[in-house]
Amino acid sequence: MRKPLRPSIACQTCRSLGASSFSSLCSHQLTAISKGKSCTVYKKGQILFHEGTRPLGVFCINQGKVKVYKLGYEGKEQIISIVHNGGLLGYKALLAEESYGVSAETLEECTICFLPKSTFLQTLQESSQLNQQIMKQVSQELGLMTENITNQAQRSVRERLAITLLKLKDTYGLDTHDNGSIEINLTRDDLANIIGTATETLIRLLHEFKSDQLISTQGRKIRIEDPAGLVRLANLY
Repeated sequence: MRKPLRPSIACQTCRSLGASSFSSLCSHQLTAISKGKSCTVYKKGQILFHEGTRPLGVFCINQGKVKVYKLGYEGKEQIISIVHNGGLLGYKALLAEESYGVSAETLEECTICFLPKSTFLQTLQESSQLNQQIMKQVSQELGLMTENITNQAQRSVRERLAITLLKLKDTYGLDTHDNGSIEINLTRDDLANIIGTATETLIRLLHEFKSDQLISTQGRKIRIEDPAGLVRLANLY
């Protein structure tokens, strides 16, 4: 049966609530958010918002994965992060009263809720716990950004690929198979953009990782076979 394009999802029973910044809200506040939000099923490759546009609210991912990216020289994408179930998007630009500094695009079919600016700000004003959650998330994202800058400057492409695969393992771990394996489903271009290298270099390194039995591949899907080997290769001790 095909999913409705405008599903009705109550925040109180959302399966991603535990991973969301809204998990600290009381039942009354969750009810208010549920009444104020709208939910939409997006196809793969749809844009949630474009860099340079003004935010009208925030997006919360109920199911699926979204890439957040910035356009560089000659329109080349630089992927900043991949956000999954429970992730909140667009709140930093909204709180700063600035245009979006990045764009967001679905990597697969996603169910995403949109909370208008007025409802989000009202809830933020009423809940000190949500304020703390948002501050924590900003701090974590700033730490990740600093780590990424350091990795780009000081680590080899091989090390960056190993680190990225380990991080994506955690992201795609939500989709663990019955046999315990985890498949990362990204285009080679997207993966190359994340680690900051040419697609041709990425493909060569993936072939080497496969020869070393660190990973296996099927089409564009990458399966992590030896996480400990990737840790050693990335010099993460």
